Formats: sequence, structure tokens, C-alpha cells
Amino acid sequence: MTPQPQPLPRPRPAAGRRARRLAASAIAVAVAGVVAWGAFAPVPVPVGREQPFVIPHGTWAKRMSGDPVDILPQRIRLTLGINDVLVLTNQDDVPQTFGPALLMPGQSFSLPFELASEYQFACTAHASGQMTILVEPFPASPWGRLRWRVLALVDAFGDKTHEPHA
Repeated sequence: MTPQPQPLPRPRPAAGRRARRLAASAIAVAVAGVVAWGAFAPVPVPVGREQPFVIPHGTWAKRMSGDPVDILPQRIRLTLGINDVLVLTNQDDVPQTFGPALLMPGQSFSLPFELASEYQFACTAHASGQMTILVEPFPASPWGRLRWRVLALVDAFGDKTHEPHA
């Protein structure tokens, strides 16, 4: 009689697999904690609700020479009750038009928003000649707060800012 090959004993899970499972579980718990905080923590309401938008010195000259003006955002996101007043400041040498305002050099203009909507404004500082202001409602629900925080984080890592770079 010929001996039958015996199956090899099943190896026990390696300590490395256990460590990976434990690390994955810890990461999942941490992510769940961050999401829960983002959804349920109250949104801080600042005392001043102004969002600055600065037209930097030399913007018009750059545009006229054909250089790209990438310091100005095409879209500004505001939130009612948090930062719902856009403060426009013209630091350029020439007057600039932004929507209803003609800003002389060195002049500032406050533009408050009371309704959540998307607004299109004519803007002579942009090559396209326009700029979009997206005014969102106050994030009152947990999902609204989570969405607001995620969008704020995405905007913080964007390549455009509301103020000129030093």
C-alpha cells in the first residue's frame, strides 16, 4: 500500500497580518472619530464676518502685457453667518470695476450678502472679465457642517487665495 500524501498543517495567521488588521482598525476608528467631530461639533461664528479680496499692485499691468494673473481666484465661497461680507480692496495703480463698484487705487468696498446663491460679477482684474461668488447657507445640520468643513479644507489647499502672496 502506497502512503497517501498528508496535507500540510494550516499555518496560523502571522503576527504581521494581525498587526496590519489592528492598524487598519485603528485608522478606521480615527477616521470615524474625525467624521463624527466634523458633523457634530458646532461651527464657530466669528465676530467679524468679512472675507477680504485684494486686487494686488501690478495686476492691470500684468494683464495688459499678456502675463497670466493667477493670484486672483475665479470663485470665492462665502457662508451666511460666518463670512458673508466681501471686502474688496484695490491695491493696483488703476481703477478696477467689480460688479456694482468702481474701486479707485487704495479704495475698499464692503459687499454684504443676505441670500444663499451663486452670483456672477463683472471684474476688470480677471482675464475672463468676471468672477463668481458662491454664497452658501449656514451649515446647521450635521451633514451640512461636515460638508462645510470638507470644502473649507479643500479651499485651504487650493492654488488660489483671496490675498496676494508676499
